[in-house]
Amino acid sequence: MGKTIAQKIFDAHVIDTPCSGTYVLTLDRVFCHEITTPLAINDLVERGKDRVFDAAKIKAVIDHVSPAKDSKTAEQGKILRDWARRHSIADFFDIGTNGVCHALFPEKGFVRPGFTVIMGDSHTCTHGAFGAFAAGVGTTDIEVGILKGVCTFREPKSLKCVLNGKLRPGVFAKDVILSLITQIGVNGATNCVIEFTGPVTAQFDMEARMTLCNMAVEAGATSGICAPDMNTVDYLWDFIKDEYASKEAALADFATWQSDEDAVYERVIELDCSSIEPVCTVGYKPSDIQAVRDMSGTKVDQVYIGSCTNGRISDLRVAAGVLKGKHIADGVRAIVSPATPLVYKRALEEGLIDIFMDAGFCVTNPTCGACLGMSNGVLAAGEVCAATTNRNFNGRMGKGGMIHLMSPATAAATALSGVITNSPLFIE
Repeated sequence: MGKTIAQKIFDAHVIDTPCSGTYVLTLDRVFCHEITTPLAINDLVERGKDRVFDAAKIKAVIDHVSPAKDSKTAEQGKILRDWARRHSIADFFDIGTNGVCHALFPEKGFVRPGFTVIMGDSHTCTHGAFGAFAAGVGTTDIEVGILKGVCTFREPKSLKCVLNGKLRPGVFAKDVILSLITQIGVNGATNCVIEFTGPVTAQFDMEARMTLCNMAVEAGATSGICAPDMNTVDYLWDFIKDEYASKEAALADFATWQSDEDAVYERVIELDCSSIEPVCTVGYKPSDIQAVRDMSGTKVDQVYIGSCTNGRISDLRVAAGVLKGKHIADGVRAIVSPATPLVYKRALEEGLIDIFMDAGFCVTNPTCGACLGMSNGVLAAGEVCAATTNRNFNGRMGKGGMIHLMSPATAAATALSGVITNSPLFIE
């Protein structure tokens, strides 16, 4: 019987099976940020186990509140900063070099096909876009990962999502993943890995695949995953070119992490992407969506473009294309946060920052702050935000606030009109 990508990764990393269906895996990467990791660090110190399994495999960043907004967040940053220095963690990204973790770490080439990755952050599943098994875990698992370089998981079950058809102009990966979550529900992939396949997945670049995998957790999945292909090789080439004689050789090696034709899945879902149009969420669950045209005229107070879902350079290019030569509506405040310093630099070089500023946007440093209502764009009670983020939970961006999730194109068009509206990129 054939195996899925996830099963092959587990087989390559398993060192123990303490009970049926439970696997102890070695870890290729342990990612850390200043919100969840300090709890693990402090506990290790208290237990007299202040050490790391492999400093080269640990990557850390201050990104959720950047710079610190108060004494508490300053202390969280200090704990992570001091710990990184103590253990000579070279890949620690402090203020000025930091960016949103799930955009920064792939950009640095830290994730490869076949890797196992954990982080104390639910959207760690983003890194599955590279053909890796990447999962968000709790503090205890992070603690063990830091100390021992292992983590325990249940047997990997996979849900296969075949993205068929061809996207219409003005429809993006964000619309696709929201449509999928609506089809299967917020618990539809619980305890599973969503494996994205099909012609649309193959056509997506790595940034679009990261958007897909980023929101797999919103369907309850442990991780999302895409089989590596030449797009993967091209994205990673600058980091792996000394390891392979050619891109074709790298691709042949990465072929190890392909599901077998006779692999067994818990469920196979076919999604006709040709019929998808721009969508946005309503209510407080990512599965509650409507077509943007049906939400047309819904007033917003704030527009936010950024996050680990849609703050990459391709997202900013699309939004800037909609905004160029125009200005946001009166009564709307608009914020854009490039996900990493490199994204910011490229946006500057390409004139995108000028476009955003001329349109009336506030351009901030890279940070996760607004996405989870910690800084840089918190909502007041009763306010409505059109956001390119990944969660619309009640109070997520501020107590009493409402979030409508959408693509960067729709968010940009909404900023211009002051009400939810389709972008000119989409022609009905």
